[in-house]
Amino acid sequence: MSVFGDIFALMRGDPQADRVVPRSGQSVRLTVAVAGAMAFLAVFALALSVSAGRLADRWSDALALTSTIRLSAPPAEAPAQLATVMTILDQTPGIARTRVIGAEEQAALLEPWFGPDLPLGDLPVPQLIEIVETPEGYDDDGLRLRLAAEVPAAVLDDHTRWRRPLVAAAERLRLLGGLALALILGSTAAMVTLAAQASLASNQPVIRVLRLVGARDSYIARAFVRRFTLRAFTGALAGTGLGLGALLAIPDTGTAGAVLSDLGFRGQEWAMPLGVPLLAAVTAFWATRIAAFRTLRSLP
Repeated sequence: MSVFGDIFALMRGDPQADRVVPRSGQSVRLTVAVAGAMAFLAVFALALSVSAGRLADRWSDALALTSTIRLSAPPAEAPAQLATVMTILDQTPGIARTRVIGAEEQAALLEPWFGPDLPLGDLPVPQLIEIVETPEGYDDDGLRLRLAAEVPAAVLDDHTRWRRPLVAAAERLRLLGGLALALILGSTAAMVTLAAQASLASNQPVIRVLRLVGARDSYIARAFVRRFTLRAFTGALAGTGLGLGALLAIPDTGTAGAVLSDLGFRGQEWAMPLGVPLLAAVTAFWATRIAAFRTLRSLP
C-alpha cells in the first residue's frame, strides 16, 4: 500500500479496520503520555531557543550602533582633554550624536558590583563618552589614530569584543534548540515504534484470523498507522497546550529580570509551537508504518 493511501485512509477513517487495534491498554496510555511529554519539552526547547536568540540579537543590535570612549586623565587636565575629544568627535563623519556620561549615571552602572555608596570622587574612575553612530558608521581606525595623536589618554571601545560572543551565543543556542527538537522527535519515534510493535505482538491471534478471511497486511497496517498517529497527535496537542500555558504563567519580573521576562514567544512566533502536534503526528505516522510492515512480515 502506498504512502498516499495511508494518508487518505488516515483522513477518511475506516471503522472496520479500527476494530483491529485495541482502544485501551498499555500501548494507548504509553503513546498518548509520551507524545504529550515530548510536545511539552519541545515547546520549551523552542521557547528557550527563540528567546535566547532574540535577546542576543537585541543586545547585539544595541551595541552595534554604539561605542564608548574612555578618558583617563589627571583631574587638572581632564576638562581640556574632554573638550578636545568632543571636538574630534564633532568633526568625525558617521557619528550621529555623543553624550558625556555623568557621575550619577556612572555610579548607577557600578552599583550592582560595588554597592550604592561608592565614592567616585576618591577613585580614579575614567570619564566615559557615549557615541551613537549613523547606520553608515564611522572610520574607527581613523578615529583611534587621531585620538592617539591628540589625546593619548582617550581609548575607543567599539564593543566588538561584546558583539562577537553574543552573535556566536545566539547561533549556538539556535543550533542547540534545533538539535533538542530533533532528539525529542527521535525519542517520540522510538517510543511509538515500541508501542506499535507491542500492540501488534499482543494481537497476533486477531491478525491470523484476519489473514484467514483474506485481509491483506496493508489493510491491517493501515488500522495501526491511523490509530497510533491519532493518539500521538492527541497527546502532543495536550502537551503543547500545557507548555503554552506554562509559558504564559511565568510572572513578569520587569527590568530586574529581563532575561526571565523575555522567555516565551512574541507576535508571529506564537505560531511556531502550533506545528509541534503536526510534527508529532508525522513522526508517529512514519514510525508506525515502518514498524507495522516490519512486524507483519515477521509474523507467521
